[in-house]
Formats: sequence, structure tokens, C-alpha cells
Amino acid sequence: MTAPDFGSELERRGLGRLRRIAARTLQVNVGRRCDLACHHCHVEAGPNRTETLGPATAARILELLAADPRLETLDLTGGAPELCAEFRPLVRGARALGRRVIDRCNLTVLLLPEQAGTAEFLAEQEVRVVASLPCYSKENVDAQRGRDVFERSLEALRRLNRLGYGRPGSARILDLVYNPQGASLPPPQAELEARYRDELLRGFGIEFHRLLAITNMPIKRFAHALERDGQAEAYMALLVNHFNPAAVPGLMCRDLVSVSWDGKLYDCDFNQMLEIPLGAGPASVWDVDDARGLDGRPVAVGPHCFGCTAGAGSSCGGALAARDA
Repeated sequence: MTAPDFGSELERRGLGRLRRIAARTLQVNVGRRCDLACHHCHVEAGPNRTETLGPATAARILELLAADPRLETLDLTGGAPELCAEFRPLVRGARALGRRVIDRCNLTVLLLPEQAGTAEFLAEQEVRVVASLPCYSKENVDAQRGRDVFERSLEALRRLNRLGYGRPGSARILDLVYNPQGASLPPPQAELEARYRDELLRGFGIEFHRLLAITNMPIKRFAHALERDGQAEAYMALLVNHFNPAAVPGLMCRDLVSVSWDGKLYDCDFNQMLEIPLGAGPASVWDVDDARGLDGRPVAVGPHCFGCTAGAGSSCGGALAARDA
């Protein structure tokens, strides 16, 4: 199968070249180390990975935040971001600048002995926790993320709830992330959120604010699984056939700058994992004074971009539009 051309599809639909608008989010992948090794992980993170953000790069990231007030949010991802030594300095620095901070948390990391007090730290700093929970059933979660991960995730969620996370009206925001078990698109986000809310509250007494439905991207570990199972071509065809033009304006690459653990710049975390440089502009945090110089620049695209525009669309904030017909 010839790789589909995302840029050509945009042109065919009269959408023109994908370009940046004003950057609002600085998303930093602080490293690849994680206590889990999930089947769908596009980062290929795991316990044996050693890549991690250093103090000089962390300091430079805070300088860039301070230089551009339009950067409203510091979005920390990994791996498990909490395992990086610079995690807390980044959080404190960003909060001192008045920026919102997101921690993309796998939940189980909060139970590690060396992470004692991390949940309390997040609460103290009012960090928004975006937590991976790909299903509300033990069987499905453990199949995707590892043995006993579901029970440990519930324990971490209860801990966060006790700290006020996920409670109605609380400033301590707790969102959950769903991704499909296999080669399929997420169901409608609103319907799935209602089901999650009912199952988790009724079955386990757990509350949360929003559910974000995210499409599995056909790259890295998930791509390897698709190829192994002979589903790679069918999955890519599914994404292409469900291209939704209404999802394009909200694509996260338009107002997000992705920073790798070594300071390199990318249009999104997926491009970062594929080592596709920023569409046009500086190569690293050391080559830019602030994000204003990226306004209007083209975004680097590839076949995987169909994953963000299929069905209701997909981003780090969940669905982007109404589902396509």
C-alpha cells in the first residue's frame, strides 16, 4: 500500500497547507522512562529507558515560558513525567509564572515508594492531572497496560479524589484518557464519558471531570503490533476513509510546540517520536527567543496525521469535532 499523502488530501479538500496560529501550549516530553510498557505507547516508553531532560534544558524552557505570555500552558508528558528529576522544578517554575500545568500521568507511578508525596505536590500546585485509563474494566486495562494495572490505577484515583481531584467544582482537575483496545476509532466521546462516569462512580466510588477519547496513532509500538497482526493497511485505510475536514482547524499542532527531552522542537509529540523536525523554523529551544516567530509557519505532516483527523478527530484534549458521516 502506498503511504497516503496528508498534505495532498488537505489540498484536495480546499483546505490549503496546514499552518500554525499563535502558540498557546508548550508540551514537553521530559523523557522515555516509565514504570509501565503499554502496548499502544507511541513513545515506546518503559522501565529501561534512560532518556531524560536535564537541568539546563529545563531552565531554558522556563525562560521561553516567561518570554511569551501567550504560552498559557506547560504540558508535561513522557514516559512517566514524574520520574524525571526536573519535573518538580518545572512545575514550580511554571506555576510561579502564572501558567497552567498539565501532568500526563499513568496513575500507577503515584504508588511507587520513591514517589511518596507526588500526589500531594500536584494538589498543592493545582496541576491538572490527565490520567490514562483506557477502560473501566480490569480485563481490558490489564490486557493493554499490564498485570494488576487496573487495581493500582483505581488506588491512585482514590488517592487523588481524597485530595479533592475530580470533585464537582474543584480547581484540582482530573481528566481521564480513553484509547481503543485495538485497530478501531474511539466511540463518541460524550456517550463514552457518561458510561465511564456511571461505571466508575457506581462500581468504585471514583469521580473525575472529563473523559478525553484519543485515537491510537499508527506509529512506533502500536504500529509494530498492527504489522504483526496483519492489520496495518486496514487500519490506515480506516483512518483515511474517515477523514473529517471539520477536525482540521482544531488540530493541536497548530497552537502547540513540542519539546523533546534533549531540547529539540517539533510540531507535535507524534512528529517528535518519528523525528520529523519542525515544519519550518528553529531546531531547538536554544535557537528561538520565544514562540512568536513560529506564527504562520507550515506544519510538518505525514500519513500518521490521518489519525488526528479521523472520525471526531483526536488531540491531546480529546475529540475535536462532531463525528464524520
